[in-house]
Amino acid sequence: MIGNKEILVTGGTGFIGSHTVVELFELGYTPIILDNCSNSSKSIVKQIHLISGKECVFYEGDMRDKAFLRSVFEKHQIAGVIHFAAFKAVAESVEKPLHYYDNNLISLIHLLSCMEEFRVNKIVFSSSCTVYGVENALEPLTETMPVGKPNSPYGWTKWMAEQILIDIASKTELRPVFLRYFNPIGAHESGKLGEMPLGSPNNVLPYITQTAAGIRKELTIFGKDYKTPDGTCVRDYIHVTDVAKAHVKALSHQFDGLYDVFNLGTGTGTSVLELVKLFEKVTGKPLNYRFGERRPGDVDALFADVSKAKKILNWNTERTIEDAILDAWKWEQYRLENEIS
Repeated sequence: MIGNKEILVTGGTGFIGSHTVVELFELGYTPIILDNCSNSSKSIVKQIHLISGKECVFYEGDMRDKAFLRSVFEKHQIAGVIHFAAFKAVAESVEKPLHYYDNNLISLIHLLSCMEEFRVNKIVFSSSCTVYGVENALEPLTETMPVGKPNSPYGWTKWMAEQILIDIASKTELRPVFLRYFNPIGAHESGKLGEMPLGSPNNVLPYITQTAAGIRKELTIFGKDYKTPDGTCVRDYIHVTDVAKAHVKALSHQFDGLYDVFNLGTGTGTSVLELVKLFEKVTGKPLNYRFGERRPGDVDALFADVSKAKKILNWNTERTIEDAILDAWKWEQYRLENEIS
């Protein structure tokens, strides 16, 4: 654990951010949540409290407002930052590229300016497997593979953000850790915290649980002609709690170079159709689904080589896809019963 315990979590009411806040509380840190709630809800702060028993420090605002961001740094002795805050829908980024470049890069630049001013040198950056691009599809992706050919504006913002961080680290004491994760799914094992997108979900499992719960009439599987065994996209699905734990471990990571990078996944690919069938099997709930057209920006397959994270971060996945499905279904039911929105 790093010395000072106050950790700024940008995007802390989002899916992965909120689960990371829970893990930070669990290990004695004091997370400071910052979010504009553009794709999340302030009600998540209450859910974090229910699980942790701790009162959350929460600031609602946009990181592109530098004066607001600076005021947060003035109020706290921040020792490190875990930076999640970003737009993250691949298909939407293809339709609204300027929207993504403006939000994802300007917010990071303002964050780094404040970190430099207040001498905060530790940042764990929420990156993405999309930085690897499409050329390595169908192969386990390793951290040594070349990056720089993403298939969407979202992926480019992650690649550009990594480059910005590397350039600054070369001239300052900033020491970033990049976590390139694959497809987080699931919910907290209590069933009291999970993914709660505003409007249409960007990820497949909320679509599945909402269809099973009757919120949606049917599930659309986008594309059935990919170069995969069953024609649907293959992804490396990983339980969100395992991803959250990796972020906390990365806070204390010590390294000799200017930065470090780790893949986070299970190392195994699962197709969308396999995920649907697995949901039906473990929950006993039949799903009404159909096949639709491909979404722009999607690639055939992405799955990770995670040997580096296991060896250096001493991190490993502890939960299965079945666990993730059951936890997500538990959260969906809890959310409906308690009218959380």
